[in-house]
Amino acid sequence: MFTPIASGQTDIKEIKPAGIEPLNLSSDEAARFEKTLQMAIAIFDKMKNGTKFDDLSQEEQKIVQQVDEKENYWDVLGNGCSWYCGGGPEGVTASSELKPQGTNSYEGSKAHDLSYQTAWVEGAAGYGTGEFLTYKFSAASPRITDIIVVNGYVKSEKSYLENSRVKKLKMYLNETPIAILHLADIRSNQTFRFGPIGHGERENFESLKLRQDWTLKFEILEVYEGSKYDDVAITEIYFDGVDVH
Repeated sequence: MFTPIASGQTDIKEIKPAGIEPLNLSSDEAARFEKTLQMAIAIFDKMKNGTKFDDLSQEEQKIVQQVDEKENYWDVLGNGCSWYCGGGPEGVTASSELKPQGTNSYEGSKAHDLSYQTAWVEGAAGYGTGEFLTYKFSAASPRITDIIVVNGYVKSEKSYLENSRVKKLKMYLNETPIAILHLADIRSNQTFRFGPIGHGERENFESLKLRQDWTLKFEILEVYEGSKYDDVAITEIYFDGVDVH
């Protein structure tokens, strides 16, 4: 069974973020990060040749620590182990998507490529209400306790404001509505907390793999209107949980 959502449950909870982590991303900061990364690579070469971390200058130690957590400025997750060490969604599909613009594409998978630089943008007329993303999970997927939404097109302040953002997302487990997520209009990671979602009773892993696969769907209910475009963007929906460590 799924916990804590029982079969046949019809109550839909209205949920606000348990935590909001503001983002201040920009191409200028990305360029500075890349410069720091190149300096770090030179320092790592010194360490490969025998220089110990404690023998580095304070400035060199600071540079190493800056890039040790992530290797790309736009990465959502760092280099450390996470819930994704135990798996993750098998795929993401969208009800619609905006046609590519130059080298930029906006398909549903962009909402789970773990990059702040890309986004899913729906392709329906108007403000995209009723459009949705569906995430498919295997039966043995680790259970989810945190759903983190990166609302809007966050790669720059300009992109964020010009494109429309989600105000309310309706969330479904296996096509049964279970929650309405109220999103703040802030460039940020917004974390929504749940009791574990997924299959419990995990002692026999071979039996677990034979159980039913499951899905989470996120449907646009209301939006914050963009200053230039009707199109609604979601940069990322990603997850944290249990059953990994």
